[in-house]
Amino acid sequence: MRMPSTALAELRRVFGHDRFRGEQGEIVEQLIAGGDALVLMPTGGGKSLCYQLPALLREGTGIVVSPLIALMQDQVEALRQLGVRAAFLNSSLDAQAAMQVERQLADGQLDLLYVAPERLLTPRFLSLLERSRIALFAIDEAHCVSQWGHDFRPEYRQLTLLHERWPEVPRIALTATADAPTRREIVERLALEDARQFVSSFDRPNIRYTVVAKDDSRRQLLEFLDDHRGDSGIVYCLSRRKVDATAELLAGRGLRALPYHAGLDASVRAEHQRRFLREDGIVMVATIAFGMGIDKPDVRFVAHLDLPKSLEGYYQET
Repeated sequence: MRMPSTALAELRRVFGHDRFRGEQGEIVEQLIAGGDALVLMPTGGGKSLCYQLPALLREGTGIVVSPLIALMQDQVEALRQLGVRAAFLNSSLDAQAAMQVERQLADGQLDLLYVAPERLLTPRFLSLLERSRIALFAIDEAHCVSQWGHDFRPEYRQLTLLHERWPEVPRIALTATADAPTRREIVERLALEDARQFVSSFDRPNIRYTVVAKDDSRRQLLEFLDDHRGDSGIVYCLSRRKVDATAELLAGRGLRALPYHAGLDASVRAEHQRRFLREDGIVMVATIAFGMGIDKPDVRFVAHLDLPKSLEGYYQET
C-alpha cells in the first residue's frame, strides 16, 4: 500500500484539486490506514471522493454498495473520463455485459466497482468477492439501513456480513441525512461501533427555503416559475396523476416540462432523466421516485406542490 502522504498528490493527479474540503483529508487518511468511518456530509459536500481516492491508494478494488442505478452510471462515466478503471453491476446490464465486469473484478482490472445491494448479497457475487482483492467497502446512502430513515431498504440490514467475512477490509458508511436515532441505528446495524464518525455542518448558504400557504396551487406555481424562465428545476407532486396533469399544464404554458414517476415505461423515464441531465432549462415534474442520486450542478429550484411525508424526506428532496 502507498503511504498516506501520497493522497494529496493523487488528488491533484486524478481529480485536479489542490486541497481537500472540510474533513475529506482526515476521512481519506482513516481509510487508507485501514480504519472504518461513518460519514455524514450534505449533498454536494464531496462524499464520493472520501472512498474513491482511498480505493485508488489501496491495493485491490473498492466495492461501492449503492441503491441508486442512476448515480452508479453517472459516477462510473465521470470516473472513466478521469482515467479511473470503474464499472457497475446492476439490473441495467445484460448477462454478457455483467459477466465481463465480473471477469474484470476477478482479474484485478478495476479500481472501483459499484453494485446494488441485491446483487452484492447473491451467493454468486459473494463467491466472486472471495476470489478477488478488495481495497475497501463503501456503503452509500447508509440511512437505508434504518427504520427511521425515509428510504428503508431491507437488504441493507444484511450488510453486516461484509464485516463478518472480511474483517480486515475497511468500511465507510456515508449518508447526507441521518438524525441521532438514524445514526445510532446505522452504527448498530452495520457493526460500526469502532468506526470514527465524521459529521459535517448541514448549513447550505446557497439554499433558501420558503413556505407559503396553498391557495390555488396551479396559479402559485405558474407565478413562481415566471421568475425561473430558462432555469433547470424540479417540481414534486405526491401522486402520479398530479405529476402528469402538472407537466401537461406547464408544457401548455411554453415550459420545457417532463413527467417522471414509477408508472411510466422505464425507457421513457431514462430518456427524461437523460434530457434533464444534459439539457438546459428542463423542468422535471416528478414523484419522489426522481431525484435520488441525480448529479446536476445547475438545478436552480425545487418546488413542492404537496407537503412531503417527513422533514427528513423534504431535506433529502431539496
